[in-house]
Amino acid sequence: MARRAISIEEQIDRQEAVVLAMKKKMDDMKAKYEAEIEKMAKLVEKKKQIECKEILELLKTTPRSFDEIKAFLKGEDPEEEDEDR
Repeated sequence: MARRAISIEEQIDRQEAVVLAMKKKMDDMKAKYEAEIEKMAKLVEKKKQIECKEILELLKTTPRSFDEIKAFLKGEDPEEEDEDR
């Protein structure tokens, strides 16, 4: 049995079909990727909200003053400020 030669036009048509199929898969994957990125961003935001609520609850019960807490959050040593005054 002799194999028939595939014309260059037919080879191009086949390759175009392969390329188009790959592009569609890539577009689908990109959409899925973007959806997962958005889902992750929402989870990170939810975590921040939970942490903020926890900090507010802790602020209600701490014996520290507002200035002490503010200095701590800024990375300052409140005792140094007292010495400077």
